[in-house]
Amino acid sequence: MRVLVGEGGLGVGGGLGLRPRAEPGEQPQRARSSQQASELKADCLKACDLCHLCIAGWETVCALPSGGGTGFIGTALTQLLKARDHKVTLVSRQPGPGRITWDELSRSGLPLCDVVINLAGENILNPLRRWNEAFQKEVLTSRLDTTHLLAEAITNAAHPPQAWILVTGVAYYQPSPTEEYDEDSPGGDFDFFSNLVTKWEAAARLPGESTRQVVVRSGVVLGRGGGAISRMLLPFRLGLGGPIGSGHQFFPWIHIGDLAGILTHASEANHVQGVLNGVAPASTTTNAEFAQALGAALGRPAFIPVPSTVVQAIFGRERATMLLEGQKVVPRRTLATGYQYSFPELGAALKDVVA
Repeated sequence: MRVLVGEGGLGVGGGLGLRPRAEPGEQPQRARSSQQASELKADCLKACDLCHLCIAGWETVCALPSGGGTGFIGTALTQLLKARDHKVTLVSRQPGPGRITWDELSRSGLPLCDVVINLAGENILNPLRRWNEAFQKEVLTSRLDTTHLLAEAITNAAHPPQAWILVTGVAYYQPSPTEEYDEDSPGGDFDFFSNLVTKWEAAARLPGESTRQVVVRSGVVLGRGGGAISRMLLPFRLGLGGPIGSGHQFFPWIHIGDLAGILTHASEANHVQGVLNGVAPASTTTNAEFAQALGAALGRPAFIPVPSTVVQAIFGRERATMLLEGQKVVPRRTLATGYQYSFPELGAALKDVVA
């Protein structure tokens, strides 16, 4: 299987693809025109080094990471693929051992792919960025432009990939203290973030049925060295942690290992298609329960709340709703596909993260 994984950073998104190794004397097949390749190269040069993944005899084509190297989710996914005896190579602006350059890609064109996975997107909850029109545009373009680019490449490919997987978010579902959402629940039309997910998923939609299409709507990703936990650990270690706002809002979460696992499962299992909720089965977790569980994992109290006014002052009123309100999301279809969670319970997940 040839898997393509894309991540995005610095307002730019991209994709990473896998192609079969060319037989001796065989010329690589071009999937893009020279103009398209040049445009892709120009976009890619705006970002840092790229992640180039190889899977058991297949070569990756390109991936744009977040801020250099591979991003938080991309790193975990790459590690999982390595554990399954797949080879990892870097795509970089500079040549070197185990690397290929963008110039090489421009000359050869984008190769065939069996699976394309897009992880691109500017971090919405970056506390260093004001929630203004310029940043909102970056949030949109970092997702939509990348997804359009990859979807167009798939559509124009002489031999399209078997699967096309996009990671979006549970912001598609409207926050509620009572409703329960599965993959068939309505949403996507009530605020900036839900409309973003709708546009994002629409940008990925391909004509026809030659390529299996999967959307994974992810919850808050918990893992070592990145994601939400990286910003929480210091105050919680100091005994200053606690719930955000009322703490009554639902907190849909997933361990990084399970998100990578769902993506790998969706890549390998031909029966998987459509929307999957990328959340843990423990869907009744509230923000206060999460805070208590994190404090317990660290052996610290966690009773000092973060007032809603502080959250709104830092993130802006509209963006703060992502932290002050939540959704009860269940992975009904994800479980029905046969995926088995490594961390279905919050306590075990947090112990692994903080160990």
